[in-house]
Amino acid sequence: MRLILMRHAKSDWSMDGEDHDRPLNPRGEASARILGDWLRAEGYLPDEVLCSTSCRTRQTLTLLKLTAPIRFEKNLYHASPDTLLKMLRTARGQTVLLVGHNPGISSLASGLVALHPAHIRFRDYPTGATLIVDFDIPSWTKLTRGTGNAQDFVIPRELMSV
Repeated sequence: MRLILMRHAKSDWSMDGEDHDRPLNPRGEASARILGDWLRAEGYLPDEVLCSTSCRTRQTLTLLKLTAPIRFEKNLYHASPDTLLKMLRTARGQTVLLVGHNPGISSLASGLVALHPAHIRFRDYPTGATLIVDFDIPSWTKLTRGTGNAQDFVIPRELMSV
């Protein structure tokens, strides 16, 4: 089983209103597009997506231009690592993309892998950060902490500089 764990791209803090409704800024839009290109180029294509209902996570997902079935889940909005883990255990795909928010995403990423990637930004998991992690389990219901094998970790800034 493979998990693609992605924090939403950079959002626009100049907008007034509710946090849930905050959109991406132009840099975030460009980051999401390049992340989608990277996922396709590397063959990291999900067959199921779990996504927070916030504007910025929805926009990130749209700009990735993936074709997998999507489940928008309100309880993924600023979810704790435990809630994220619980939602992952309901997944059915072989390769699942989860698009969410910090601090839950970074904490979950840190807790799922047996060994952390050597990347300097893994601990703070900046916007757009994406972890590819494999698990030797028959279904997501068997997902437990500390059992993942990190395959890749990337941040959009690195992809834009290539």
